[in-house]
Amino acid sequence: MTATAPPFGPSPSPTRRPFAAAALLAALITAVAGLLLGGAAPASAHAALTGSDPQDGAVVASAPKEVTLTFSEQVAVGAGSIRVLDPGGKRADTGAAPRDLRSGSTAKYGVALHSGLPDGTYTVAWQAVSADSHPVSGAFTFSIGAPSKTTVALPTDQAGGGLVGTLYGIARYAAYAGFILLAGGAAFILACWQRGAGARPLQRLVVRGWLTLTAATLAMLLLRNPYTGSGKLADAFDLDGLKAVLETKPGAALVSRLLLLGASALFIAVLFGAYAKREDEQEKKDLTFGLAVGGTVVAAGIAGTWALAEHASTGLQPGIAMPVDVLHLLAVAAWLGGLAALLVALYRTPDIGVTAVRRFSRIAFGSVLVLTATGIYQSWRQVGSWSALTGTRYGQLLLVKVGLVAVLVGIAWISRRWTARLTAGTTAAVEAPAEAATEDDSTGPDGSPAEDAGPETDAGPEDPARASQLARQKAAVATATKKRIRDADPDRSGLRRSVLAEVGVAVALLAVTTVLTSTEPGRTEEEAARASTAAAAPAAEAPALSLPFDTGGRNGKGTVRMDIDPGRTGANGLHLWLESPDGQAMDVPEVKLAFTLKSKDIGPLPVVPDRLTEGHWIASGIQIPMAGDWNVAVTVRTSDIDQTTVDKNVKIG
Repeated sequence: MTATAPPFGPSPSPTRRPFAAAALLAALITAVAGLLLGGAAPASAHAALTGSDPQDGAVVASAPKEVTLTFSEQVAVGAGSIRVLDPGGKRADTGAAPRDLRSGSTAKYGVALHSGLPDGTYTVAWQAVSADSHPVSGAFTFSIGAPSKTTVALPTDQAGGGLVGTLYGIARYAAYAGFILLAGGAAFILACWQRGAGARPLQRLVVRGWLTLTAATLAMLLLRNPYTGSGKLADAFDLDGLKAVLETKPGAALVSRLLLLGASALFIAVLFGAYAKREDEQEKKDLTFGLAVGGTVVAAGIAGTWALAEHASTGLQPGIAMPVDVLHLLAVAAWLGGLAALLVALYRTPDIGVTAVRRFSRIAFGSVLVLTATGIYQSWRQVGSWSALTGTRYGQLLLVKVGLVAVLVGIAWISRRWTARLTAGTTAAVEAPAEAATEDDSTGPDGSPAEDAGPETDAGPEDPARASQLARQKAAVATATKKRIRDADPDRSGLRRSVLAEVGVAVALLAVTTVLTSTEPGRTEEEAARASTAAAAPAAEAPALSLPFDTGGRNGKGTVRMDIDPGRTGANGLHLWLESPDGQAMDVPEVKLAFTLKSKDIGPLPVVPDRLTEGHWIASGIQIPMAGDWNVAVTVRTSDIDQTTVDKNVKIG
């Protein structure tokens, strides 16, 4: 007789084991998704604020005409994206849309202020959408003249947080999972087991993947407006907001995905319709080629909707990063989606053979190679340094992902060993059930003697009903015998367990990947931290002096308070306040200063400040040629004949 590849039957408890496996996977998906999606910070900022003018905490002499913000990458802003609030909480900006001040790779935006703003502390609150589709927000303060109390109350939630952020994160996870099941399941059928196109369990797997991806995409499209804006769930049905979303790059990507899902619905209809029923080998071969080409194009297009709107579309080398990201997603789908299809086939279809498993093993190996190459490039691009790999949230999540991939590869290696053992025992495994089914009909499914078919006198062989009954009985005997032998094979049980473990780790890997795509890249986080440190350093180093004086005349006593900003070599600004002994602003006819670096015989360098308001004097553009211990002398004149000079040494530079 001819030996064929043995089918893999269900486990010894066919009604319980599949449900147990499904329950285990559902619990794992819920636990991992809840841990990673629920515990993660809401949509960390991918574009970071790297600078502003005025700087955070700065005190400026006079009101600026506009406030400018500089980001690490391009952001989408509109009217109200940058708000400047006065100490009482009222709008100090004109309300116009921010001006685009981009120059080369510098992303800079400015908002105009009203003229004649009074002294006090002003709050700048901003919210925008980074180039990789994630909302970003923040706030800082600066003061005009002198700091003051402010009544501004800013929201404590980050952009993209709250209930809407959680729902959007779940939809993102579901979209990735749906794409993997859709693309990977279809690829498994076409490349590994073409007869699986007629298997109901695999059909349900692929169709459910399509439904999940479609529903998740629609949910993301509706949630996009509140996710990047108000954060209110009711705004999901705001038609004006939806219209605005459609005009953005992420909105266009989601609409494109829906159109491509329409094309994929046609692909599924052909795959499970005409293709599954095709009998002619040549026609089926031609249709396989056509479906493979068409399916690859549609899958690449769907993967491209992520690449065009997220990490890959911004930052370093986007022209290379986007096709690399598409390859990465396709490799993930082929590997993990194929694993899910293989698991379903092993538990729910009785006739999948070793050949299909071996084919998938080769595809999985190729997918791992592609994932390794594309993953190394993406890691270099998004992390950039060893310190970012261990010192940033993105780098730490990436290390977790690499660890899960290593575990998955290890389990896959075990699965390959089980497959090799099954292949080695193919002939012996088939001949025994075949002989039992065709040459020895003396036993029933449970090993007991089979009932006699009865003498031909009762129902001759020409009786169609009796012939049909005999055929069904023999088929039942053969199926039961094959199933008993399959279930007793430890190799097949081992393969099912290892594939189930692979799928479990794959679920965790998918959850980590989803969180990773909504986390600020390590390279950007480090750049923003360096910029913030550099911006904060001058304010911390700015010298502040307090000098008591007494001119000897009437009302001649007081104190000079002085700030030098940034307190380094080069151009500096100066604020000087005169206060009477009771702490009130003190007005005097004249104030003069002189800077002297005695160690280098430089100076005195005279400075004549301008009177801004009562008791407040300012000067700008003071040039400090070199660092050192400078003597600052302040001359105060309180009347035509009463004046004094007080001085103090201060380290500048």
